Amino acid sequence: MRRKQEGFSLIELLIVVAIILIIAAIAIPNILRSKMIATEASAVGSLRALNTACIAYATTYGSYPAALANLGPGSPATSTSADLIDSVLSSGTKSGYTFTYKTPGTSGGAAGSTYDITAVPVTVGTTGQRAFFTDQSGVVRANTTGVSPAQTDPPMS
Repeated sequence: MRRKQEGFSLIELLIVVAIILIIAAIAIPNILRSKMIATEASAVGSLRALNTACIAYATTYGSYPAALANLGPGSPATSTSADLIDSVLSSGTKSGYTFTYKTPGTSGGAAGSTYDITAVPVTVGTTGQRAFFTDQSGVVRANTTGVSPAQTDPPMS
């Protein structure tokens, strides 16, 4: 008398595992690409927030801030801690991008009359593929190499 078999055979389990691996091989690159696109969008949004904060700072204190930290939190708000952006963004690194703020006195204007902000991926190809640049004009420019963005790069469309 034969007993009724219960459960799955080894072949059936191997077929299911193979199907899961094939689906994972297709999905994982798309997930990584989506994450990289999200970090790039976050960097652009952060640059726009920094532009807005710089304009608000200049309206209040008469010139652009000397450093990114001057836009950060403080109580009460002063010219050294204007409380216009959060502490994460004022630290200079957010969502896989490093933000560098400069007030070049050699660009033809007086100190505090111009500024440059760059956003460069911490790891090119992993956290982001493009680097970004903006200045007091408010135009965000993208550099497809991921390094050394400049005012000569094409604006984002």
